Amino acid sequence: MASAPEATATLVVTPELLAVHRLTSEEYARLCQLLGRTPTLVELGIFSVMWSEHCSYKSSRTYLKTLPTTGPRVVQGPGENAGILDIGEGWCIAFKIESHNHPSFIEPFQGAATGVGGILRDVFTMGARPVALLNSLRFGPLDAPHHGPRNRALLDGVVRGIAHYGNAFGCPTIGGEVYFEDCYSLNPLVNAFALGLVRRDQIFLGKAAGIGNPVMYVGAKTGRDGIHGATMASAEFDDNALAKRPTVQVGDPFCEKLLLEACLEAMRAGCIVGIQDMGAAGLTSSSCEMGARAGTGIDLELSHVPQRETGMTPYEIMLSESQERMLLVADSGREREVQEIFTKWGLSAVVIGRVTDTQRLRVYHHGQIVADIPNRFLTDDAPRYERPAAPPAGWVADAADRRARQEKELAQVFPTTERHLSAAQIQADLRQLLSSPNIASRQWIYRQYDHMVRTNTIVLPGADAAVIRIKETRKAVAMTLDGNGRYVAIEPRQGAALAVAEACRNLVAVGAEPIGLTNCLNFASPERPEVMWQLREAIAGMGEAAEFFATPIVSGNVSLYNETEGRGVFPTPVIGAVGLIEDVRLVITPRTLDEGAAVYVLGATGEDLGGTEYLRRRFGVITGPLPVLNLDAERRLQHCVLEGVQQRLWAAAHDCSDGGLLVALAELCFSTHGKALSGMDLCLSAEAPGLSRAGLLFGETPGRMLIVVAPSRCAEAEALCQKHQVPCHSLGIVRGNRFTVTLDGELALDEPVAELEHLWRTALCL
Repeated sequence: MASAPEATATLVVTPELLAVHRLTSEEYARLCQLLGRTPTLVELGIFSVMWSEHCSYKSSRTYLKTLPTTGPRVVQGPGENAGILDIGEGWCIAFKIESHNHPSFIEPFQGAATGVGGILRDVFTMGARPVALLNSLRFGPLDAPHHGPRNRALLDGVVRGIAHYGNAFGCPTIGGEVYFEDCYSLNPLVNAFALGLVRRDQIFLGKAAGIGNPVMYVGAKTGRDGIHGATMASAEFDDNALAKRPTVQVGDPFCEKLLLEACLEAMRAGCIVGIQDMGAAGLTSSSCEMGARAGTGIDLELSHVPQRETGMTPYEIMLSESQERMLLVADSGREREVQEIFTKWGLSAVVIGRVTDTQRLRVYHHGQIVADIPNRFLTDDAPRYERPAAPPAGWVADAADRRARQEKELAQVFPTTERHLSAAQIQADLRQLLSSPNIASRQWIYRQYDHMVRTNTIVLPGADAAVIRIKETRKAVAMTLDGNGRYVAIEPRQGAALAVAEACRNLVAVGAEPIGLTNCLNFASPERPEVMWQLREAIAGMGEAAEFFATPIVSGNVSLYNETEGRGVFPTPVIGAVGLIEDVRLVITPRTLDEGAAVYVLGATGEDLGGTEYLRRRFGVITGPLPVLNLDAERRLQHCVLEGVQQRLWAAAHDCSDGGLLVALAELCFSTHGKALSGMDLCLSAEAPGLSRAGLLFGETPGRMLIVVAPSRCAEAEALCQKHQVPCHSLGIVRGNRFTVTLDGELALDEPVAELEHLWRTALCL
């Protein structure tokens, strides 16, 4: 074999060539300096994907290192394919969330489908069997004058893609979130979450350990699909975006199911040393990252890579992002055993290289070396930018002054004197909110997903959080996704902290103790100072809240350049939270409410109308001030509810957030998953100082939860709240089939629950 890459002098690097590879002239000069020579075309391609924003996190790494990532349950934190937490009795959970935003805009069905496939591989490459999927989606309004048809097509294609892959693979999709805002019209967000179960002594890592061990390619054959997918995901869109369809991969969930079973069997057989998904940047990232983690090198011979197309070049083979492929390191001498296992499952398993002691990635094609790069140049030495960060024009630094200005702006839109609200206005507002696509039932979406496959699902989609049982134990795991781009756009630090708090609260609402987080940070171009400031502030707020709740962030993803023609999306950090229920019998499931049961709201209600869905729907504006997050009060509420769970106090529980108190109460009445609808007879008061009727009914004060208690246990519930110093207000009782609200002594609402539910259930469908 040749000792150095051939034809380095023949590569003519032009500005156009660098632009195709999304490398700046400064970055190109740096890679030449590192190599000490001009790169080959293959090396240029390798650097371009590994130094892309998508793979290197070059604009966010500095801030991500400030997040809390350790704790007594943490087995594996950030840096591997997925994070892992110990949940006891020898069991661990592996989980992660990732974005597939750009591919889903270009080709909605395959973009979303391959996003699901990629996150599943991230989980089972750790040795975990995937047991649950969730998704977080953002689209433009379906009724928008100009973009409505495109938004509807995107929603339809994305949902079908998610359903196709998850259902065929055989992993239940059990929850998620969907929101609609104008800013997502030309740049939808598609974030996929997966969670798997693994025994603690059967965890595998993506390390190329053992000098001389064979490096094996397993799974589907390599084609030309997905080339430059990582660099495409690190660029904003323009008028030519749809021409990038060749960079979107095509997925085969049936092949991935076979790949899962073959990988897990090979792992159990003990013939695998390390394994890595060929995701973004394909063979390039998997090989150099495995070597970098182990402090070793890898030699590859590309002529041995199984190919489904003829005449593929080394450049195309290294950069292809064809789906359903893995790179693994086997124990030397056990190659045949690995091949027999994969052949049994109908898959390729070919030795394409060896682990070396060089700490270099050396790539050959028919014996001729085409790339020779130290691993650290592609990983640790990738560019790290501290880009200019500055708040947007008009931002007021002092928090008190800022809040005063925001309150003044809010008063101009919605004067305090007009917040009394008549009975007719309350009825109209409630109906409008229940019909809002951001609040209405998502059943049109989740009914397309198989959420009962493998029969582990206890709490189905549509609840505050989803829950699965862990068979052969009494344990259950809850999970949820939460994010509010509107809040973060108004105030990034506070908005991100509120998302963490809500995610933890949603877990508690089903009886789970929050134990860990993952996140997907969806932002616009980091080359704009205001976007970098939003990213920095959001990470800080997220970290502060995660540390306070003792929920380490063990995995995550950053998706930048989410903008089209210079128009960015809301800064949208999505929080994935997981919680543990030690005894599955304590899960709070949606159930029919008993006649006469008492309804309480736990937590204090304030005049928190800023940033609300109510303000957006009634006045068409997005303005602050945001609700104030009292972390200590939030933690007391969660501890109080969890202690009540242990005492089996609660007949039902529901988070109070989007749409406010009145919407949450109505949702508690609706029939879902076998639960019959219930009526309520409620008596509310807006007599607290500074609290209007609008604030009471539609404000989104955090740190609140609705609970339903049997009449015989009301005294216990109130005593428990007093013990935890949690405000506890009786609102009324479960009765009949009408939703009746008396407000300050006057009848404000008297509606058939079935009619309200029909509005809520039918508002979102294509």
